[in-house]
Amino acid sequence: MSAGTAAAGQVEHMLRQVTPGRYDAYEALLRALATPSSGQVWMLLWHGQAGSPDAQYGNMEVDGLGYAPCVTSAQELSASGWNRSYEVVDGLEVARALYPDHYGLWLNPHAPGGGLGIPWLDLRRIAGGLDRRPAGPLRLSEPAIELPQFYALLAQNAHRTPAVRALRRAWVQPALGAPYLAIGLDVYDTSPPAVDAVRAMMQQSLGAVPDGLPVSTVAMSDEHDPVAMWLRANARPFYDREAHGAGRPPAPGYGYPPAQHG
Repeated sequence: MSAGTAAAGQVEHMLRQVTPGRYDAYEALLRALATPSSGQVWMLLWHGQAGSPDAQYGNMEVDGLGYAPCVTSAQELSASGWNRSYEVVDGLEVARALYPDHYGLWLNPHAPGGGLGIPWLDLRRIAGGLDRRPAGPLRLSEPAIELPQFYALLAQNAHRTPAVRALRRAWVQPALGAPYLAIGLDVYDTSPPAVDAVRAMMQQSLGAVPDGLPVSTVAMSDEHDPVAMWLRANARPFYDREAHGAGRPPAPGYGYPPAQHG
């Protein structure tokens, strides 16, 4: 069996296991695509030849999102009837090329049922390491769990850390794996000393977190991170240096105790 045939077999085998709601099978497909030895795909070129400067992937739009179409083997290429050029590429390389432009990858669009689309957010996970980012689709909400001591200590430590502009929070429930609390870090400065100071701020504050509650951080400046995107759109800061400095009262319910009346 040639290496190319083995590669195609792995991706195609995983693709056949994916059905609605089978996030474990979908994750296995992403892992196959992320593995250089088994993750090759046949990218359909709309313009140019493989390796030429003017080579351009095809594109399709589904539900308002862009995808580059590909097939998973030479056999599928033949079945698709594609009569232009193509390029055999590792899935990892394709993921790195597509996700910054918010393009996903669509596997075997010619197949019965229309094939399968992998959104750009999952290509970003492939590009950056699947185990380093939570499995989507994510369910995001305001945290329901009360952690007044942690938020108060974190806000206090943030005020002593000049690099920090503001802090936000979200409760993240991945498709697979345990839910966790995400803290959005909005910083003025990303120099190594500032990054070290922010890391120390988090470490000094985590002692106030109940045992067993996972806490993660996300950079608010990351325009490709789904948690940061949600926080920018939906969460007001529970610590805001500029509002604090101006003497404006904090918004109730975002890490500060509600005002007492009577």
